[in-house]
Amino acid sequence: MITLDINGKPHQIDLPEDTPLLWALRDYLGLTGTKYGCGMALCGACTVHLDGKSVRACVTPVSAATGKKVVTIEAIDQDATGKKVQQAWLTLGVPQCGYCQPGQIMAATALLKQKAKPTDADIDAAMSGNLCRCGTYTRIRTAIKQVAGTTEATKP
Repeated sequence: MITLDINGKPHQIDLPEDTPLLWALRDYLGLTGTKYGCGMALCGACTVHLDGKSVRACVTPVSAATGKKVVTIEAIDQDATGKKVQQAWLTLGVPQCGYCQPGQIMAATALLKQKAKPTDADIDAAMSGNLCRCGTYTRIRTAIKQVAGTTEATKP
């Protein structure tokens, strides 16, 4: 039995230690906001926070999350920065199909918590590997800058 701290609550799970965190979240705990994309940590759809850092849940074993705080998209609005990121996403109409957006929001929130006024290079580095098939990268960058206070909100 493994105990995981998910969104501020302890969860006992009976899964092998090498089970990807993604499957524990989605299949065992019913937290389906974290998406399965590639299964190889290449697309970012499964991004969650592990002790405040962005990680790919599809390749992170549950054993790596033991004793750490896991935050998923379902609870990101409980964080002041996360709530601002979500609001910027809505204000600017960032999502189209929306599939990648939980991972995008998680990565953007982690970036802004680490660096309140990120440069374009910081944004590129933090968001690299978070793929968006709809190509909303310009809106994503604008939303991050809006939260950072380095640009005004103008809906494209």
